[in-house]
Amino acid sequence: MKAYFYTLGCKVNQYESRAMAVLLEADGYETAVYQAGQPDIGEGILLINSCSVTGESDRKLRQLLRRFRRDNPQALIVLSGCMPQAYPDKASALSDADIVTGNAKRADIVRLIRAYRGERIVDIPQHTPECESLSIGHFEGRTRAYLKIEDGCNQFCSYCIIPYARGRVRSKPLAEVKQEAQRLADAGYTELVLVGINLTAYGRDHGVTLADAVEAVCDIDGLRRVRLGSLEPEDMTAEVIARLAAQPKLCPQFHLSLQSGCDATLKRMRRRYDTAMYRDICNQLKAAFTDCALTSDVMVGFPGETEEEFEQSLAFVKEIGFTKIHVFPYSKRPGTPAATASGQVTRQQKAERSRRMIALGERLAEDFYRHYVGREIEVLCETPCDDGTTDGYTANYTPVHVAGCWPSGCFVTATVVKVQNGVCYAI
Repeated sequence: MKAYFYTLGCKVNQYESRAMAVLLEADGYETAVYQAGQPDIGEGILLINSCSVTGESDRKLRQLLRRFRRDNPQALIVLSGCMPQAYPDKASALSDADIVTGNAKRADIVRLIRAYRGERIVDIPQHTPECESLSIGHFEGRTRAYLKIEDGCNQFCSYCIIPYARGRVRSKPLAEVKQEAQRLADAGYTELVLVGINLTAYGRDHGVTLADAVEAVCDIDGLRRVRLGSLEPEDMTAEVIARLAAQPKLCPQFHLSLQSGCDATLKRMRRRYDTAMYRDICNQLKAAFTDCALTSDVMVGFPGETEEEFEQSLAFVKEIGFTKIHVFPYSKRPGTPAATASGQVTRQQKAERSRRMIALGERLAEDFYRHYVGREIEVLCETPCDDGTTDGYTANYTPVHVAGCWPSGCFVTATVVKVQNGVCYAI
């Protein structure tokens, strides 16, 4: 029997899909990534690992379910992930899914599939206080591997459903983190990305910090790069930054969540920092890491956001000088305070503000990449191109188009000769 996976959302979801695939492979299944539009999989299993970070995510999920059922009428379709966990009643009503489960007990996936006898199964257990013991040994078709070390969030920002979908902060024990990282290094991965829902909260439940996890992983022979996933600012203390900077394997790229560059908006969002604190953290990171690249998420059109507040956010993003920003318009999440807040911004205003913020982000990226022209850089090669060149990334995640056809996963040193359309070209 063959099981296919279709993953929506973040790197944590990608890790968890791979972890579930490992469980199914141990039970005798052959696994593969499902490509939308591929031929009917017959009586195979199609598992959709959902995201629910925005209302648009839920809308797309409903469309995908209908499409996948139409394309695969005989398949056993499993819906898992954040959407069922956050909205169990809505997920239970999605009749195109034969099995509906959440993300609290992913290790139960084999049991649920075995139990299916033609009648729908809806089994969405609650989160437990412990971090679920999931692990992987490889990522098919990837030059870098993700390692989930933390789950859950205690923040309860006014717009966010994730604490309900993911539960409270839970950390993978340090010994397990190191063991899994060793397996991935033994499998040939030279770059490892540590990921979590609130990664900077790692270790709160075990009396350690993110720096402890980074030090443990960087100590492993065979790994050349260790990268961090998305970070919340408030736990990036001076002590943590100093300990991170002492690790030469740690990549100097930090995705530090911003959401808004306006203090009034941040307060309504219930974020636990202001622009002064955020600026100070960015300055510390830039001082501690050579060629430090800062990337972020920016939300536009949050309820109550005036044009003046948006201009403040725009100016702050420009001041920080991000190398990349992910811009998204505010999307209502039922069950959160912001969904019923006054001052909802129109769709047209959100679209216009998104356009302006994206344009600024593109200019900032070009400015950052241009300082590499004439410089020699090390690139982890990833994707060979048809024109005899190869795409890859530097340690600070600068995209590079390298002359020559290089094997995926190898490191190449090259000189940047130009920047075009947000990519460095090197020979």
